[in-house]
Amino acid sequence: MSTPDFAFGSFNHICSKVSLTLCPLVGEVDGVEPVCYSRNVRIADTLIFQPSTLIIHIIALIMTAIMVWHIRSKYTAVGRKEIIMFFYLYTLVTIMDFLLVSGIIPTSSALYPYFTGVHLGLISATFWCLLLNGFVGFQFAEDGTPLSLWSIRISSFIVFAAVTFLSIATFKSMGPFDPLHPVALWIVFFIFNGAALLIYVILQIVLVVNTLDDRWPLGDIVFGIIFFATGQVILYVFSVDICNFAKHYIDGLFFGTTATLLSVMMVYKYWDSITKEDLEFSVGSKQNVWEVKELLGEDELANGALYSQQQQLQGGGGGFGYNGMSGQGQYGQANYYEDRY
Repeated sequence: MSTPDFAFGSFNHICSKVSLTLCPLVGEVDGVEPVCYSRNVRIADTLIFQPSTLIIHIIALIMTAIMVWHIRSKYTAVGRKEIIMFFYLYTLVTIMDFLLVSGIIPTSSALYPYFTGVHLGLISATFWCLLLNGFVGFQFAEDGTPLSLWSIRISSFIVFAAVTFLSIATFKSMGPFDPLHPVALWIVFFIFNGAALLIYVILQIVLVVNTLDDRWPLGDIVFGIIFFATGQVILYVFSVDICNFAKHYIDGLFFGTTATLLSVMMVYKYWDSITKEDLEFSVGSKQNVWEVKELLGEDELANGALYSQQQQLQGGGGGFGYNGMSGQGQYGQANYYEDRY
């Protein structure tokens, strides 16, 4: 079976190769079905689609929870509260993808277009949130402040709401939007999201080169780009070949989801490498050590003065020792030690 040719603004070519969540809703009256896709499994009288991809989704949720825990533990790291919003959005995208790809929410359901619209809105909001995190390191607004946090939250919500409305309007043929010609949705899905990712990468390269002495974070950026680009190529170009070679056990969606997870992990690795270690408790402990050392110095000085006084009184210094140390005993370090302790 031949696949349609690639055309700007059309999902037909892409959906004929890989089963995206929007494919049953655009391109044709009954959607576009891929030429080859992963076989289904039946569990407890329930038909589950893309079982291998669902395993990657579960792993992604576990890994994201671990990354979020590590981010939350770095109390003084720059951009901690901002970057964690990106991982929260990625978690929501993964959950929605899990529900839609698996068939838990079937394509025949009346709710499927709305859940798919929310899914696409979350994807664009995630890319937008990542883009805004790219500006945090430049300190246009101090990180962790209400201005920084709420500008990301509000703008990400606006992007989410706008793309969700555009998606549902396209699926339901509202106004000028047509599911047979979803040009606006295509532009948002590929150009808007791709531009946000590209700008983020450029900003981070500029930040590392101009601000940091260490160049190792560039490696994290490069690996993240390689993982993401490789996943997209496998997803949209080689999915059918992989599906036929693996006898329908897996397809490009499995590798695309895996590569996306690896690229998200590299975002965390990059952020962790440029924020260094948490200094809140280490600085406090150092201050306490310095204070203890200072007190010990006073103790040693005071004890040394008392010991010297006792030795002069007991020795052959006679009147000099007594007269000289009597003033010291009344006004010197010895009485300061006794008054203090």
